[in-house]
Amino acid sequence: MDEEIKEFTRIFLEKIDNEKIHLISHFDTDGITSAAIMSKTLEKLNKQFSLKILKQLDEKEIHLFPKDKVIILLDLGSSSLEELSKLSNQIIIIDHHEITLNSEIPNIHIFNPHLSENYEDLCSAELTYLISKKISEENKDLAHLSILGMIGDTMEKNITKTRNQIINNANVTIKRGLLLYPSTRPLDKTLEYCSRPFIPGITGNPPETYKLLNEAGIKKIGKKFKALIDLNEQEMKNLVTCIMLRLSSKETEEYLGNLYLLKFFNKVEDARELSAIINACSRMDKPEIALLMCLGNLDARKKAERIYVKYRQHIISGLKHVDSIKKIQGKEYIIINAQEKIKDTIIGTITSIISFSKIYTEGTIIIGMAHNDERIKISARIVGRSNTSRNLKKLLDSVIYTLGSGIVGGHKMAAGGMINKKDETKFIEILQKKLEIEMIKI
Repeated sequence: MDEEIKEFTRIFLEKIDNEKIHLISHFDTDGITSAAIMSKTLEKLNKQFSLKILKQLDEKEIHLFPKDKVIILLDLGSSSLEELSKLSNQIIIIDHHEITLNSEIPNIHIFNPHLSENYEDLCSAELTYLISKKISEENKDLAHLSILGMIGDTMEKNITKTRNQIINNANVTIKRGLLLYPSTRPLDKTLEYCSRPFIPGITGNPPETYKLLNEAGIKKIGKKFKALIDLNEQEMKNLVTCIMLRLSSKETEEYLGNLYLLKFFNKVEDARELSAIINACSRMDKPEIALLMCLGNLDARKKAERIYVKYRQHIISGLKHVDSIKKIQGKEYIIINAQEKIKDTIIGTITSIISFSKIYTEGTIIIGMAHNDERIKISARIVGRSNTSRNLKKLLDSVIYTLGSGIVGGHKMAAGGMINKKDETKFIEILQKKLEIEMIKI
């Protein structure tokens, strides 16, 4: 892939030379960290640029692009090639989402691992970092941001050769243990607000949290409990055993792995928590705070932590709402139409949490829906990590094609989209038919 990065970097520098730049990135952790890496890179090149963070790249947003600038799209664009090809702008796309490209498009220059002969499953922040580092070795100091993007897109268990190099560049400390975050904060609070994994009876329940810690023989030191990274070997074993009793053995296995600790604001931080804080800001409609935090603004970091507390409360509330919502259930699928009960920016997180829990059998498709003014946010996930032939991106593409309007993005195991509220009933009907037909095929 190194030669491809080298060639794309040459094109990138050529296209932005003496040009005004408009940078657009997705609003999740991967997108925000990609934007931070690219912002720092352009600053070092003494480039002036404008920047916008988007929930979704749709036709309306594309028509708002400034006509006199080179457009750089990060963690976006692979599903919008038809609309983008109609523009007179030079378009640069750095993205990792599934893509169909039948032939080259003159005004569009794409770096996407799905188009590579040497495919590696890397997130957009990692791709942006590799290009940044190819521009200048000085940009190695941005490697830690790509680690946050990687963890935000839950890719940390697949350590490829390239990813391992990035981890080494970032000076990350890796410790084996339970993948609960924050691993640097008191355990009672970590368990109380733990949503991945969602621990039945523990998440959102302080009294039961204290009982679990007592079972594990973990006592307070002074007025506080130890943090996860401070547990000794026996305490970690005891905690794993107590959590295993409340989860399936497969789930427990899923949440045993590497804790990534890195320096952030001159303090050792849990990369998983930092990634979650960035994500929380975006889901609470404050992506600019997350971006400033990634760029090293201490005041933004303090604001981000306050937003994160509110966000965790929203998640706990959303999970409780799921229990009360009437669901549409079929063979190996469930549709959770939350309407206004769950914030549209949080429905994706809620469906992800459910997909990582043992509430539904492995392989079940979870479709979450939440209203956003006159539109509906769709989020699709597959329970567990089974090797399945089902592809959520293709499923939603098929539904939207039949519906006649809407947008879709994502991957095989996690996809999402947006439809008009007036199409709600029709969308559910088409979706059910497609799911039922798919099950018959399988």
